[in-house]
Amino acid sequence: MRSVGDHSLISVAMAAMFAFAATALPVHAQTAADAALGMANMLDGAGGGVSGDDLLAALEGAAAAGQPMAMYQLGTMYENGEGVAKDPVRAFGYFSQIANLHADAAPKGLESDIVAQSFVKMGDYYRKGLPDAGIPADAERSHALLLHAATYFGDADAQYRVGLLYAEEGELGVSPLQSARWFSLAARKGHCLAQARLGDMLFNGVPGFEAQPVEGLMWLTLGQQRCIGTADAAYVSDLLNQAMSIATPEQRLEASSLATSVAPQFASF
Repeated sequence: MRSVGDHSLISVAMAAMFAFAATALPVHAQTAADAALGMANMLDGAGGGVSGDDLLAALEGAAAAGQPMAMYQLGTMYENGEGVAKDPVRAFGYFSQIANLHADAAPKGLESDIVAQSFVKMGDYYRKGLPDAGIPADAERSHALLLHAATYFGDADAQYRVGLLYAEEGELGVSPLQSARWFSLAARKGHCLAQARLGDMLFNGVPGFEAQPVEGLMWLTLGQQRCIGTADAAYVSDLLNQAMSIATPEQRLEASSLATSVAPQFASF
């Protein structure tokens, strides 16, 4: 049985590991459970010696000490029910704590991606409302949170979502040009859905600019390649296949060559 002292040592070690992980791990490239397990293995050496309760206590200790990554991991765990009972109210609490404490953090800082994604998640909660936490649906606040993540932090996922808001009725006002602009910002950062949506718009054309089928096919191809293995792969493949079915052989060849030439710049994303 672990003593109180053991728990304290685990918490101290875990806090140090979160500080290290902020410089070494792409946080939203893995689930909270993956990150927590990895850190448990680092802590225990061979792995398997740290109980779920000890790990949760260590995460909570690191969060209480002000570690944004620990707060983010806990928020994601409670949001998805990973290793804990699903609890959106507690998840919201952790995400809002990050956003409130770090709203003006350096946009390119070590933990800026965590802060930006916390704003995105809060935007989702305000969009739908969270009655159990006394939070009504508030589209205006949801938009403001998302725009902060997209503009101040330059977060690609937030930029993609803003692009969607300009493409949907009842959101920020339908504007194909604004939608394409935001999709373009996210696409150039390697966001595969943004690449696909931008490609679809360019290939087919929208009010405000003529179709650019070759560039559109290029972005659709890049999006299809980067979305492989994700839940969005089938959707993006369908968009590409539809475009390919009506493109000329010359357009397909030129687009493929362009995609091959620019793909390496997205390899690090």
